[in-house]
Amino acid sequence: MLDQITPVILTRDEEANIARTLTQLQWANEVVVVDSLSTDRTIEIATRFPNVRIVQRAFDSLTAQWTFALTQVPTPWLLALDADYFLPDDFIAEIAKLDPPPNVRAYRAEFVYAVHGKRLRASLYPPRIVLLHRDHMSYWQDGHTHRMRVDGDVGDLRAKVIHDDRKTLRRFIQRQRDYMRLEAGKIRNTKWRDLNVAGKIRKLIVVAPFAVLLHTLFGRRLILDGWPGLVYTFERVLAEVILSWELFRSAAAKPPLSHPR
Repeated sequence: MLDQITPVILTRDEEANIARTLTQLQWANEVVVVDSLSTDRTIEIATRFPNVRIVQRAFDSLTAQWTFALTQVPTPWLLALDADYFLPDDFIAEIAKLDPPPNVRAYRAEFVYAVHGKRLRASLYPPRIVLLHRDHMSYWQDGHTHRMRVDGDVGDLRAKVIHDDRKTLRRFIQRQRDYMRLEAGKIRNTKWRDLNVAGKIRKLIVVAPFAVLLHTLFGRRLILDGWPGLVYTFERVLAEVILSWELFRSAAAKPPLSHPR
């Protein structure tokens, strides 16, 4: 099965992560890196791996970037990765043995979140589709992220992907500002009845950061993971504070309602 899979990674200033991810992909005949004009050492590092092909494209949206990436894949199956995803050996062994039924067009994986190599007991990171058939899927934009439409059934992988982002806090904040500006627009323009529970909590603006703090530390028990759990909690709360600020700014910018005299 491995010879039918092309790993694809989207990058933009990922010098802190890219080498670890590419090291675990040396089994692939070709790895496609779609780079959004990085200004750090991402390209320099990626070119050290002989099976990597780099294509640069100016970033406009995740949906457009992944749709473009599809055109670069020569094999039937695409392994869609972020630069901070690390594939452990058991994950690679599982996809090597896959024999997908005709109706299964994609596979979903759960994630283990790690902070500088220290694995957490839980996280808020949801399962995602990571392995998909090139000819039976498409992308659409959903707030700050992208979603996949799969023409067929989705299977579940047993092995988990490790998410271990080692970028600086400054870079994390920059990226969250971009993400949360888009997410705020989605929440602002969605009717209350159409929002899920998380979206309704976020729309209350001041509630979400405190809810995430309590849920992460005590609901997910990350307080038991020591400093890695505290770092993860801090990042999640910080992201919600940024989102709350974007929602507050947009609410404050609305013109006052005019009343008939």
